[in-house]
Amino acid sequence: MLRAILVVMMCLISSLDILAADSPPFTSQFSPAKPGYVYVFPRDHGSHDQFQTEWWYFTGHLQGGNGRRVGYELTFFRRGIDSPDVWANPSEWSMRHLYLAHFALTDEHAEQFRFSEKISRAGIHKAGARANVLDVWIDQWHVKAVSPDHRKFHLQAEAEKFSIDLILESRKPPVMHGVDGVSYKGQQFGQTSHYYSLTRLHTIGSIRVDETTMPVEGVSWMDHEFGSGDLAENLVGWDWFSLQLDNEHEIMAYGLRRADGTFDPASSGTFVLPNGFSKPLAFQDLQISVTRHWTSPASGARYPHHWTFAIPDEGIELTLSPRMSNQELVTTRSTGVTYWEGAVDVTGQWKGHDIHGQGYVELTGYAEPYSVRSEK
Repeated sequence: MLRAILVVMMCLISSLDILAADSPPFTSQFSPAKPGYVYVFPRDHGSHDQFQTEWWYFTGHLQGGNGRRVGYELTFFRRGIDSPDVWANPSEWSMRHLYLAHFALTDEHAEQFRFSEKISRAGIHKAGARANVLDVWIDQWHVKAVSPDHRKFHLQAEAEKFSIDLILESRKPPVMHGVDGVSYKGQQFGQTSHYYSLTRLHTIGSIRVDETTMPVEGVSWMDHEFGSGDLAENLVGWDWFSLQLDNEHEIMAYGLRRADGTFDPASSGTFVLPNGFSKPLAFQDLQISVTRHWTSPASGARYPHHWTFAIPDEGIELTLSPRMSNQELVTTRSTGVTYWEGAVDVTGQWKGHDIHGQGYVELTGYAEPYSVRSEK
């Protein structure tokens, strides 16, 4: 999903209006995501500065030796500044790209959801992302490829009361979403992105919660998306799902949500097979229903909270249940955006047989509608 468009744009509007307030219109130097794009790895794991918006997104489900289950999210965003004055400034302090990151931990044992956030610029290497290789950082938060074939990655992030230090190894090749190299986010030209995932990453390492450090093992999911377009004007947010089933299948789906609660036809998904091959899913291939809601005591937002999720043509009927109700991020110190991003358990039926799994769900536009379009 284009979660970074919302997250980063809203931050830029509030903090960078001055860059464009008195500037005449100009042609953007950033490229739209066009059909026909051919992915090349490991090149495409790196930064794509020719596109305005980019993010690297990791979620995972970890278990300690004592059976303690923990979910995590670590996301890095890059947003290019579309101002001629910025790009004409030769100073290394010139903010051509803004970097942001979110880090969250769902600790079922303690019934606590913790999150932290960062924002920085690339000047003097406070933050950055390398081209052609996976190497992205803000301060001491970092994700980096640690094998030449980019099948293994090192994730590190440390907040005041929690941290992760993990090695992720991909068990499947990258899965490209959409059709002809693009994922559609609307009906108009440029409402597209390039979007792929690593849907099953074996994960080992350690986490720290308060004063306790424990070894963990589990499975993670990685998304990488880059493009320069905005969402359609009639959209207020999205519901995004990543599901990892215990029969080695994975499902990604997103619904682009209109103000009346219905989903735009550009919404879609991907069904991933055990051998790494995948099938694109149109949104009419999916049946997603909300069965419960939860109201945040912090923001007052009313979020979907339990779901039924079916793919009739595949004989799949699932139930998604959050591991904790409160997995809401109120990011007042970075993006200013409030959204729900949480670990869920998956149960159900696959062609008449019991199936289990885990997943992550992201819900945006419930605390406030998506309304910001561009920082120009």
